[in-house]
Amino acid sequence: MDSDDTNTVTAEVCREDDVGDGELLEVMVAGYPVLLVRNRKEFSALGSKCPHYGAPLSKGVLRGERLRCPWHGACFNIRTGDIEEYPSLDCISCFKVTVEDGKVFVTAKKKDLENSLRVKDRSRRCLVNQNTMLLLGGGVAALVCAETLRQEGFTGRIIMATKEKHVPYDKSKLSKEMDLKAEDIYLRKPEFLDAQGIEFWTEKEAVSVDFQKQQVHFMDGSSQKYHQLLIATGSHSSFLKVPGADLQNVCVLQTPEDSSKILELATGKNLVIVGASFVGMEVAAFLSDKAGTISVVEREEFPFQHALGPQVGGVAMKMLQNKGVKFHMKSELCELKGKYGKVTEAVLANGEKLPADVVVVGIGSTPSSAFLKGTSIARDDKGAILVDLHMQTNIPNVFAAGDVVSFPVALLNGDRSSIHHQQVAEAHGESSATSLSSSPGGGNGAEGTGQDNKRQRTLLWAPSRKIVPLLAHHRSRCCLKHAEEREGVAHHSLLLDHVAWEKHPLCRLWKGIHRHCCQGQPGATEVPDLLPQGWPCDSSCQPELRPHGVSHCRSFILGETNLQRRSRGL
Repeated sequence: MDSDDTNTVTAEVCREDDVGDGELLEVMVAGYPVLLVRNRKEFSALGSKCPHYGAPLSKGVLRGERLRCPWHGACFNIRTGDIEEYPSLDCISCFKVTVEDGKVFVTAKKKDLENSLRVKDRSRRCLVNQNTMLLLGGGVAALVCAETLRQEGFTGRIIMATKEKHVPYDKSKLSKEMDLKAEDIYLRKPEFLDAQGIEFWTEKEAVSVDFQKQQVHFMDGSSQKYHQLLIATGSHSSFLKVPGADLQNVCVLQTPEDSSKILELATGKNLVIVGASFVGMEVAAFLSDKAGTISVVEREEFPFQHALGPQVGGVAMKMLQNKGVKFHMKSELCELKGKYGKVTEAVLANGEKLPADVVVVGIGSTPSSAFLKGTSIARDDKGAILVDLHMQTNIPNVFAAGDVVSFPVALLNGDRSSIHHQQVAEAHGESSATSLSSSPGGGNGAEGTGQDNKRQRTLLWAPSRKIVPLLAHHRSRCCLKHAEEREGVAHHSLLLDHVAWEKHPLCRLWKGIHRHCCQGQPGATEVPDLLPQGWPCDSSCQPELRPHGVSHCRSFILGETNLQRRSRGL
């Protein structure tokens, strides 16, 4: 039945006893799906899809008042719909629920039903506030930092400066869906940033920083002063160091333009991929039915050997071999030869020669911090900026976040590590915003933006720490409660985007891994983090059957304590 307000609708969705305690049920309101949740005998109604990639939250995991997305692990508060854990940037809508005579009714505004995601309220730019937060970088760390500053009430000037041509975009899709346009993978549209009072400077590469004068100099000759500085310049693909590496059509995959260029050059041609980890294997998978020939050169015995282990890597290699991809394992590239300035041939250390019209290099990444060389900022031997738990560098009013940093990790007993992962970068961005606004001179005045309302977080990492970050975001007033709620909640790898699951060339690969590792056991999922999301996780699986490098089924458990992990021998 429609309410008096034409913009609001109230609908009977089910009977009270249709939903048990702790259960999730997708219902329809005015033709739109709504997620009905019952927790401790109380009902909540929420948007039914995760704002990240549209996963059905009815297949998620409910733990206390926290609902976890079944695909990539984003968490939402069922009372408010607020996002409590990344990778989603947005909240979900929350609707009114009433129960009368055993019947459950949901009341919602039609506009909220049409668009189930919700953006948090933000403060606006106030010209009276002269404080300037300068964020170097255009990735998710800088983006989340900027948005969090506005959410927490900062009204000063926020500048994001990046050397790229685009607003922040989903970098994970560059190797998974190479036929997309840059605009298709934007995380935020330019008009969204404008509305938040966030200045976004493109093609603005920092070349030096004067920490004493609190000023950044850019490639175009301009400069900008700051009160607080965030360095979130990310990382860049490592380059080949062999003769001929400077020939035309030797490519790295860093931007949407790189992705489009590689797709165009490789279609119907001879493609050589150097490196058999995530970038190399995903490019090989996507181009397996498009390139003329594909040769993968890797110094290890199996793909993904360090990240996922030889068993998973072996299955991955076999699946792509069946699609015509040739692997040259335990081999190294020693030279690239060309004609008229373009690459034509790849020469291996054993003397073998591979035809190469285009070469894609995926041999790791390096922190983008060269512009800080010669300054007093602390970096490690790889160039990563050293930060503390608050993302603070050794320079006052200077913070760093994302792929460019090395930070203390709880599960490594506080030892520093560089973890190149989207959710880690997002958590860094939020944490750095808290620190920026509460540092001397930060925020809207002497009191900052209200530190008591900030989140505290602990960054945790699984034993195979290059796969999935375990992020524990705890509100200061209920840390213990949320930590307990996390036990038993499994998290999924970001290797493949579920949105393109069925059409992706690697779809059969993960199903094959499941059959191979489970040895036909019904319901068993030894590698749940690599399989279609939503498959059940059977804790009775035998550890010895699981691939090396992939945690033992429960090793991706969110919020599990060190003591609990040690008790299981992890």
